[in-house]
Amino acid sequence: MWQGLLVCTTLTIAGFGLTRLPPLADAGISPLVVALLLGIVAGNLPLARRLSATGPGLKFATRWLLRGGIVLFGLSLTLQQIMALGPRVLLLDTLVIISVLTAGYLIGTRVLGMDRETTLLTSAGSAICGAAAVLATESTIRSRPAATSMAVATVVLFGSLAMLVYPLLYPLLSMDEGLFGVYIGATVHEVAQVVAAGEAVGPDALANAVIVKLVRVMLLVPFLLIVGQWWLRHQPAEAGAERTSLVIPWFAFGFLAMVVFNSLVTLPAPLHDGLAMAGQLALTMAMAALGYETRVEKLKALGIKPFILALTLFVLLLGGGLLASTLLMG
Repeated sequence: MWQGLLVCTTLTIAGFGLTRLPPLADAGISPLVVALLLGIVAGNLPLARRLSATGPGLKFATRWLLRGGIVLFGLSLTLQQIMALGPRVLLLDTLVIISVLTAGYLIGTRVLGMDRETTLLTSAGSAICGAAAVLATESTIRSRPAATSMAVATVVLFGSLAMLVYPLLYPLLSMDEGLFGVYIGATVHEVAQVVAAGEAVGPDALANAVIVKLVRVMLLVPFLLIVGQWWLRHQPAEAGAERTSLVIPWFAFGFLAMVVFNSLVTLPAPLHDGLAMAGQLALTMAMAALGYETRVEKLKALGIKPFILALTLFVLLLGGGLLASTLLMG
């Protein structure tokens, strides 16, 4: 197992190192994204074919480190934060997630003719919490690395675009700063991207944006429980083959337990920060492993359609999210 874990560790260290450099640091690029890209490059080098014993370590990273990272991600949220903005926030986030997932799946599979895995992963990343949602969904449905990498790429592209677009929209919409923060939190992909966009607008926008976004993250748990059962029921059965058994995402309950724990217990700051960093390291190593297992020819086979789907969902989040935020929270 050591060979695969050594590859993941090296790519993770390189990912964190590169994000400290001024161009990437100023852009707020996550180490997860850099590790994924480095993994894709490294996995397609001739040297990678000579490393024949990386499989067990890579599998450990994409399964157990990934799930452990999602569990520790729960330390970023408390129940008190959810209650602060009232029940309408929960309704808003639920409406956004259901609308984007439904529209994304129908457009991807029926209009664009995409495969179910890539469609679901791309839609989940747009609807819930970016790369974390893609990784959690991947762990639940056990999709191909290429589909996961492509879905993460769409999240990075349009989430980064959102960091630029939303601050430019703010003076044009005549919205209260706090309400615009709700709009940001309900529609921007990644937590880090929400922070960047909210900070560019103002302190009230930032505070509301983070809370609304973390409620969206919380809804990842019921989504995983539902999608696991739905995926099993709609899994096409091949002739003479049995369907795989239902995958219960136990790590989702671990995530929820961490949220409750973080709400009731105040850990010393160094310990809390250390656990949060351990979770980020685990997720980054999982992302590096997924990238390393992704072959360029498989990405080419997926084509431009995932990006068309992600662009469609980005427009839906911009327009539909604005309408929903104004009607429910205005």
